[in-house]
Amino acid sequence: MAKTGDPADMAKTAFLDDDFESSVDLYSRAIYSSPGSADLYADRAQAHIKLGKFTEAVSDANKAIELDPSLAKAYLRKGSACMKLEEYHTAKAALEIGTSLSQDASRFTKLIEECEKFIAEDVSDEKAHVGAPPSSVTALPSDQNAEADEEMEDEDSMVQQVNAVEPVKPKFRHEFYQKPDEVVVTIFAKGVAPEDVLVEFGEQILSTRINVPGEDAYYFQSRLFGKVIPEECRYQILSTKIEIRLAKAEAIQWKSLEYSKEATVAQKVIVPSAGPNKPAYPSSKNRAADWDKLEAQVKQEEKDEKLDGDAALNKLFRDIFQNADEDARRAMTKSFVESNGTVLSTNWKEVGAKKVEGSPPDGMELRKWEY
Repeated sequence: MAKTGDPADMAKTAFLDDDFESSVDLYSRAIYSSPGSADLYADRAQAHIKLGKFTEAVSDANKAIELDPSLAKAYLRKGSACMKLEEYHTAKAALEIGTSLSQDASRFTKLIEECEKFIAEDVSDEKAHVGAPPSSVTALPSDQNAEADEEMEDEDSMVQQVNAVEPVKPKFRHEFYQKPDEVVVTIFAKGVAPEDVLVEFGEQILSTRINVPGEDAYYFQSRLFGKVIPEECRYQILSTKIEIRLAKAEAIQWKSLEYSKEATVAQKVIVPSAGPNKPAYPSSKNRAADWDKLEAQVKQEEKDEKLDGDAALNKLFRDIFQNADEDARRAMTKSFVESNGTVLSTNWKEVGAKKVEGSPPDGMELRKWEY
């Protein structure tokens, strides 16, 4: 392969020579020089598909579609990659759009039919095996796999190829936690502009891209542990982070954020049904106690309790502290400690500006303890 020349042409040559890793690298160089080329992203997606990097391929196809929504082959790339990831609904939606844009719709139609077949099989399996553990990722049958590859290679001979995306080292830290009905992913990216962030959801795919001025874009693409409901997923860009909320398709406990063949079968999460009745609490008595009623009774007794002397004074101070705002509490604590218990103020503006000196009652002298 030639050492010099246009990176896009060299990438295409490498692709035809089945040197897909070099093709991805060369397409990345071409994209660096021409970041606005939808063709380059779409072609790099094809190289990623050949390497089995399907989430990267989806990300590149999405970028190509963003740059040129009328580019038919970008939808073909996305549909093909999503089929490899068993994202048949997402694949079908992309292929249907591509069908309306392509002059030769036959290649799209054939893949759409395959998607519909797999979708129908999934529905049948769910009805026949309710509660069965999710199956591991499987590739398309070899004959269908070859047909899909043939369709894409046919298109490559008709349309000039120029696209590729290479996984980059993460620039931002991320973490996640989960609830019975959702998973919350946090990417700690500070000061990111909304226009520099693209987050897309698939049935089991999270694709995130953050454009970083003067640097390579940050990509976080993951095949998720479980399926989500894309239309109910959402994200929010804050000053210090990006918060992504994934709506679970099933109330199961995710063992990890990302899918793994080695992951153990997730356990069903028991979600308490909503209703007016509060949960019952255990009791050591033979008869279950009504704890809500007991709590209300104790509070009423405290309210009705007749206190005098130091007890009444302490209760008064405690009530003032509990009902005070944060500044008043800080003022009370600081004044009481610094004055050795002789001053209690709720004015933080006055107390916070200086040390509070002790103020003993008339006829008494303030003395410090010696240890």
